[in-house]
Amino acid sequence: MTTIAPSILACDFLNIESELQALKNIPNLWLHLDIMDGHFVPNLTFGHPIVELISKKTTIPLDAHFMVTNPEFFADTMKDLNLFNFTFHFEAVQDPIALVKKCKQYFPSVGISIKPNTPITALDLKLLQCLDLVLVMSVEPGFGGQKFMPTSLGKLKYLNELKTKHQLNLNLEIDGGINLETAKLARDHGATHLVAGSYIFNNDQSLYSEKIESLR
Repeated sequence: MTTIAPSILACDFLNIESELQALKNIPNLWLHLDIMDGHFVPNLTFGHPIVELISKKTTIPLDAHFMVTNPEFFADTMKDLNLFNFTFHFEAVQDPIALVKKCKQYFPSVGISIKPNTPITALDLKLLQCLDLVLVMSVEPGFGGQKFMPTSLGKLKYLNELKTKHQLNLNLEIDGGINLETAKLARDHGATHLVAGSYIFNNDQSLYSEKIESLR
């Protein structure tokens, strides 16, 4: 079953506890946390206090995507905040394998993400063998509500072929512009995890479950 990761960047932050309650009984979810520093990407979202609050209010596995210039700092300072998956950007570090190994001491799952203009071949086999997840950005990271970039499908296909060929235990996640149409395209190209924000949260809470199931 495809895992859906609702992105709380699109939720009603003034009623975040209610939003989390609306998701709690839906099976096979991750909760996607877009953590941006205003430097690596041109937006600033939330940090440690909000992540800690969320971790205390939900049992849904937390899927944190760090769009930051210093992911090593966040690996250290968030190691006790009950994150399930820690994804950092390939472009932000000089030695990604070293950071993956460090993060594996603290988090059950460790992922890496690439921006749309970074060639997928930058992720070599040695690095992929260390990872639990690759997050393909199908929009420019920084803001929600952007249009899906079809070039991301080729990246998913490439990773899925490598995954099969080398028997990699690797989740393939895609983030950006996910809706009914693009979700099917992403699944058909190998995506195991779909991040969706506006498609889910721009509705009444009573429709969240229906919207999530439609993406599967």
